[in-house]
Amino acid sequence: MYAEPQPLTTTSLGPERDATPISDKELLARSRAADDEAFAELIGRHQDLVVNYLTKMLRCRAQAEELAQETFVRFFRHLDRYQDQGTLAAYLLRIATNLVRSQERRKSRWNVLRPLFTLTEQQRQTTSPQASLLADEAQRRVLDAIGTLDLRYRAPLVMREIEGLSYQQIALALGTSDGTVKSRLFRARALLKKALAPYWRSTENGERS
Repeated sequence: MYAEPQPLTTTSLGPERDATPISDKELLARSRAADDEAFAELIGRHQDLVVNYLTKMLRCRAQAEELAQETFVRFFRHLDRYQDQGTLAAYLLRIATNLVRSQERRKSRWNVLRPLFTLTEQQRQTTSPQASLLADEAQRRVLDAIGTLDLRYRAPLVMREIEGLSYQQIALALGTSDGTVKSRLFRARALLKKALAPYWRSTENGERS
């Protein structure tokens, strides 16, 4: 038995050990053989993905880091359950999503997502204070709308549009099928469009007046 992983830190097995990067599969094998350094390397490789995903889901970096730590602790406790198929990232996101789901059951409402929509290049080049204010307001409205989505729609939306995961990876992370993922993404975008429709109409009317 060996100690559970310590708070997230990026580590390395050392550049002198092997010039060729060690695969996740090899690190998993070493971790199962009680190699703490190998498991720390796994954390270092995947912590940014997990933390960034959870930060966007929760819109709170500190809370995201806490749940990311719990994600790796749970993975550590059940190393033997994972069957390596080159899908470790998706597997970790599945654990993280389940933690978010459990947390949501304990809360009456959720924080909205962290800013997901960046300014376009044209907007970045615009120096007008009014344009910046309008962009900030639009972003806030979008975030509020996304924050109202049910987790089953919000999670795949963040994974697809922000993290850039494939449908197959999202399906694995959520424990569902590719078809269900596509269906939920379609529904999420439709709900988002509907929620934002009144704001876009009021904006357009304001510009015309």
